[in-house]
Amino acid sequence: MPAASPGGDHPTPAIVFETLNAYQRTAALRAAIELDLFRAIGDAPATATELARRSAASERGIRILCDFLVISGILAKEDGVYSHTPASAAFLDPRSSSCVASVVNFLSQPELVASAQGMAGIVRDGRTSLSGAGTVEPDHPIWVEFARSMSPMMAPMTGPLGRIVLDGLHGPIRVLDIAAGHGLFGIEIAKQNHDAQVVAVDWANVLKVALENAHEAGIADRYDLLAGSAFEVDFGGPYDVVLLTNFLHHFDAPTCEGLLKKVRAAMKPGGRVAALEFVPNEDRVTPPMAAAFSLTMLLTTAAGDAYTFSELASMFGNAGFTGITSHPVPRAPHTVVMGVA
Repeated sequence: MPAASPGGDHPTPAIVFETLNAYQRTAALRAAIELDLFRAIGDAPATATELARRSAASERGIRILCDFLVISGILAKEDGVYSHTPASAAFLDPRSSSCVASVVNFLSQPELVASAQGMAGIVRDGRTSLSGAGTVEPDHPIWVEFARSMSPMMAPMTGPLGRIVLDGLHGPIRVLDIAAGHGLFGIEIAKQNHDAQVVAVDWANVLKVALENAHEAGIADRYDLLAGSAFEVDFGGPYDVVLLTNFLHHFDAPTCEGLLKKVRAAMKPGGRVAALEFVPNEDRVTPPMAAAFSLTMLLTTAAGDAYTFSELASMFGNAGFTGITSHPVPRAPHTVVMGVA
């Protein structure tokens, strides 16, 4: 919908200029995190002069940066004093238990940012300009950074996913966590069910991070590692539960179906498979975060996409799963899609 002018219904080019300058929002947030500005404001609301002292930066630079963050809705300002908004206090102050500031290390990686610069060519080709298969190349180092940096963003989703997957399921179970990454989802299953044994699949260097998290959670004695590609390793089994978190969207539908068939073959009859995905509505433009994730897949993979529930249900059904259901995760852009073996 075109932007309207303040005096009437006539469109203005504001949305064009705001979009072209959107890179400044990314750079400003990253700069504030690097300068530890959100911790400084968390100490106490302050003027630009005081914040410059706390952040060891120029007063002019801090004033302009903070004003920009106020304009962006990240900070608040009253009578020259800057303070946290509820969102910045919760998600950007490093002393908050829900701080997600570390995600900047993954989401702003130069390789990912650079991939967007040649988007016209990517659109022409219909695939990433990154070498090979993009970020799903074997042993791609990006996934070690993902495992270390994205845990704060993923952690709030682990509890809901665990409750959805384990609903009505009790006693000893075997769990296969495919593309485990940080391992938090499989670890949460083991925390909610003290009789669960988890096998985590991922590249060896990534699994080191998952094992660290398993030790920290106190469930390492029930946590086994299976290094290698999910498409190539022997899963063993049979499993009561299989997790596919943030994985299927990296591949085209036939590849996903092939993997799901392999997964089903490793499961007990009646076992549950759960995929955590960005699932847009059938119009493919809502809700915004889930729908926009398709562009990330265009930029970074050869054939990935953000799939609608009907598309995922078709993949699950073609792989032999039944009882396919959708479970939106509260206060998150993700959905858990489940099927029964």
